[in-house]
Amino acid sequence: MKKSWLAVALFALVSVSAGAQEAVSSAAAVSVTAVKGKMLYATNGGRLGSVYRVAGDGSVQLILDGNMKTVPASTLAMVDGKLTTSLSKAEVISLR
Repeated sequence: MKKSWLAVALFALVSVSAGAQEAVSSAAAVSVTAVKGKMLYATNGGRLGSVYRVAGDGSVQLILDGNMKTVPASTLAMVDGKLTTSLSKAEVISLR
């Protein structure tokens, strides 16, 4: 009898832990809403340029070194109130 209660308690603990992890994952997966004209910063804090256009999928376009670059939405985050990409300037330059 004691073993079955222990198993139930262990299962409940694992279920609660999994639910908490899902909640944290959901909070981390909150998408960033970029706005045209907002400055985009690189991962090191350097300014890349102003957002020229926001695509339907949330990716942003900017003109960098005379070329249009599309930065994927999956790399965007708000850091200290600034729109930031996890990419470096060199990585953004290498994007198509």
